[in-house]
Amino acid sequence: MQGFKISAGKSFPLGASYDGGGTNFALFSAHAEKVELCLFDVSGSEELERYNITCRENNIWHIYLAGVKPGQVYGYRVYGPYKPEEGLRFNHHKLLTDPYGKKLVGKLIWNKAIFGYDIDSPEKDLSFSELDSAPYVPKSVVVDDSYDWHGEKRPRYGFEETIIYETHLRGYTKLQPYIPEAKRGTFAGFGHSSVLNYLKWLGITAVEFMPIHAFFGNRHKKGYITDNYWGYESFSFFAPEQSYLSGNNINEIKDLVKEMHNHGLEVILDVVYNHTGEGNQLGPTLCYRGIDNSSYYTLNPDNRRYYYDSTGCGASFNLQNPYVLQLVMDSLRYWVQQMHVDGFRFDLAPTLSRRNTSFTQDSGFMYAVAQDPVLKEVKMIAEAWDIGFGGYQVGAFLPGWAEWNDKYRDNIRRFWKGDLYQTAEMASRLTGSSDVFDYHNRAIWASINFITAHDGFCLRDLVSYNHKHNSSNGENNQDGNDSNWSWNSGAEGETDNAVIIENRMQRARAMMATLLFSFGTPMMVAGDEFARTQLGNNNPYCQDNALTWVAWEGITEESKNFARFVKKAVKLRRRLKIFDRSRFFNGKPVDRSEYKDLAWYTERGTEFAAEDWHDGGRKSLSYCVYGGGHFVLVVLNANFNDMDWKLPPLPEKWEWSLLLDSSEKFSGEAKLASGNTIRVPAWSVLVFDIKK
Repeated sequence: MQGFKISAGKSFPLGASYDGGGTNFALFSAHAEKVELCLFDVSGSEELERYNITCRENNIWHIYLAGVKPGQVYGYRVYGPYKPEEGLRFNHHKLLTDPYGKKLVGKLIWNKAIFGYDIDSPEKDLSFSELDSAPYVPKSVVVDDSYDWHGEKRPRYGFEETIIYETHLRGYTKLQPYIPEAKRGTFAGFGHSSVLNYLKWLGITAVEFMPIHAFFGNRHKKGYITDNYWGYESFSFFAPEQSYLSGNNINEIKDLVKEMHNHGLEVILDVVYNHTGEGNQLGPTLCYRGIDNSSYYTLNPDNRRYYYDSTGCGASFNLQNPYVLQLVMDSLRYWVQQMHVDGFRFDLAPTLSRRNTSFTQDSGFMYAVAQDPVLKEVKMIAEAWDIGFGGYQVGAFLPGWAEWNDKYRDNIRRFWKGDLYQTAEMASRLTGSSDVFDYHNRAIWASINFITAHDGFCLRDLVSYNHKHNSSNGENNQDGNDSNWSWNSGAEGETDNAVIIENRMQRARAMMATLLFSFGTPMMVAGDEFARTQLGNNNPYCQDNALTWVAWEGITEESKNFARFVKKAVKLRRRLKIFDRSRFFNGKPVDRSEYKDLAWYTERGTEFAAEDWHDGGRKSLSYCVYGGGHFVLVVLNANFNDMDWKLPPLPEKWEWSLLLDSSEKFSGEAKLASGNTIRVPAWSVLVFDIKK
């Protein structure tokens, strides 16, 4: 028993703050009647002392303990009324983690004691549990935020320079043979030179990690037969996922970020502030529900026993409450200022911007982000849809935001699948989707262009399966999206048919080329560059195994060639400065010349006319971009057959140089006179340029 000296402490900052002589603890709860701070041994298994927090200021309960140092394990017990019908679910028998806790110790053990109610009672959540949850829940740990960032070189790419690479931190390195086995699947493992040198070789500029906030991992418990691998059930918005640490030091994350920056790579975090892992009224009481349920969650206005849910995960986090909004903003600033991350992708972002359950640009969250000087310096990306009323909001976020563009995804898939009536829409998708994003002076990079993401088919499966194959998820293949706009090329799944394999690889290369030569911000999924497969599973959220782990030693020579092609395309995109722009095209002459900034050409060498755009059977088009005396021509042919194509009739003395052929079948000269007719291979993308 330490018997630390107690004083009132301060109400700010929230969380546990070590000052060199002791630690200040501050916790928000508007409706609590009493709060106790519980200190545990280093393992979190034995409670050592308990302190009654008597100071309360503006709904912040605070206490200072002299002598408490980093490494101290702690939790809270919060007292108040248990009246679920009124939205109040206090239960002091449940040990609660600190919402601002920056590190956790101990595993969540699925025991009935972690529920605020008696799970065996016929009254369910209206009953009250007196079982102590402390032996079964993680605890928070006091940390020292100091770190030596000397020598760090932050890349600071503009969005117009950015190429995003989405990956799962654990799955990317779990089978990497050059990484020591103890570090595979961890922050330290991802920071290994074999990983960072490969990413630098590939040429991408930013890695977007799927959630690394502490989340519910292994969930072999009553009612669940699968694991949570992806991590979209956050347990904390400050503490990292414990299983991603190879040791016991959260500076492992800072080491990774520093190394990535020094390799020219930015770090973007996929963050899940729209809900928590506590779920709905039948979920456990681990943190927010027990601290102040009616503040942290959006309750059903007609029956406060239940929650409003626009996420499909049980309960929407209530950013309309100023203290909850502060929590989210403080979390974001923490990851920027203390962890040096370069941006965020917000899962189900409309939920964060709802007022009275309706999405609005005038939300507190939108305004808070817009005025925040720290967040102005990093990338903000929205997944601009949720499942609530009016939840589809692609294009509705404010200037400065980028957004995942599912319209791009679907149109590009359908075009290269060979569907009718896709070519006219392609014009907008290839040039930043001006029909979606060109308002309020938003930039052309606001469109995050992607063909594949963690959710849905990977690229190889997109050309290898007509239907999802999710039987291993344990949900009778009922989970996952049925509208994949995929085509298996003639056989479902793996095949040794050479014609089918060739078609698949041609379309895969064409789609990757389309992605990298579209205007907007391209995002690819880890492994797509060497055609990895998930065997037709388009929803592997629960597959923490070889199905989702990157099988580095299984990469074939054909796969390596595909990766070399992607590297070439990435390098070419970065070299062609036409993509380093922020404004949308207007189709008018530029540079005091007769040449338009953008023109669309048919195979006849003429600009598109109305009848060309309305031709539903058309499966080819090309665009020519001009600026600074430099022309770039991109030709896309999604037909089954090769086709004749007349190059745009620029002055005859100018010659087009072939820069890229996705099919690797083009038989023409490397340099071609303007106005010449060439043979464009089926299922191909060709890129040419002219420098005056």
